[in-house]
Amino acid sequence: MQMPVKIISSPLNYTGGKSKLLSQLLPLFPNEVSTFVDIFCGGCNVAINASAENYICNDINSNLVGLLQTIKNISSKKLITSIKSIISKYSLSDSTTNGYNYYNCQSSSGLGKYNKERFFALRNDFNSLKTKNENYFIKLFVLIIFSFNNQIRFNTEGNFNLPVGKRDLNSKMQEKVINFATVLQTKNMQITNSNFSTFNLEILPQNSFIYADPPYLITCASYNEKNGWTEEDEIKLLNFLDNCNSKKINFALSNVLETDGKENKILKEWLSDNKMYICHHLDYSYKNSNYHKKNSTAISDEVLVTNYEV
Repeated sequence: MQMPVKIISSPLNYTGGKSKLLSQLLPLFPNEVSTFVDIFCGGCNVAINASAENYICNDINSNLVGLLQTIKNISSKKLITSIKSIISKYSLSDSTTNGYNYYNCQSSSGLGKYNKERFFALRNDFNSLKTKNENYFIKLFVLIIFSFNNQIRFNTEGNFNLPVGKRDLNSKMQEKVINFATVLQTKNMQITNSNFSTFNLEILPQNSFIYADPPYLITCASYNEKNGWTEEDEIKLLNFLDNCNSKKINFALSNVLETDGKENKILKEWLSDNKMYICHHLDYSYKNSNYHKKNSTAISDEVLVTNYEV
């Protein structure tokens, strides 16, 4: 049973992030973990708060992985200095120093009106960059900080296309960035960019643990638009987890069995065929998440499936 002294929040509001579920997830993880593998790491909310000797954080999104590697590889002081330098260059707002009135804005309506054109200038310059180096990823980080809901989204042409948001690098966000970067740099963490199906299980030592938080097959989240995650992907993942089990590697799978009148029949059949797996039902709905539901009163049957006893 794992539980950190203090929850560290990721500054990356990655779709499907598990920050609100950590208090339920962590106690269901094994106590002694040699290598914690977050195979769909996203914004790293889970791995950054889990307890292990070593960590492998993997994601198929190369921009996300590059950003995480950049945050890990430079000091927190340099990161904040570089972020503020870009903010100054594009004359974006600094509400921590100047407050809202300075920009003729109110906290309730936010800073979007002031930042909009400046944000677009930064976004255009970023999208014209050809080399994915430190400068590229720090500019991406500034875009995320100033974008709608601090999310990350690229179109099919590879351009960042989120609109401006309401907030900036305020004191709360700055603290979040520093805390996240400090823990990321402190942990013995490898950040990799690959498809889960190519992950080499043979490299893992005894007492390793794999956490899988894939795109949910039956949700309408942005990551699952235009068949971003298919039934074939779902079956491949479940076969991958069966392979983990055959090699005596502990795993935990986050998913939903039912939502909005839909059910994940593939997952239900897999659980029925593998009665040794344990299905923990979690107490959480996505009614406050902007990307999940039109019906804000609907409840998802969110689960954590493990191949071990807690």
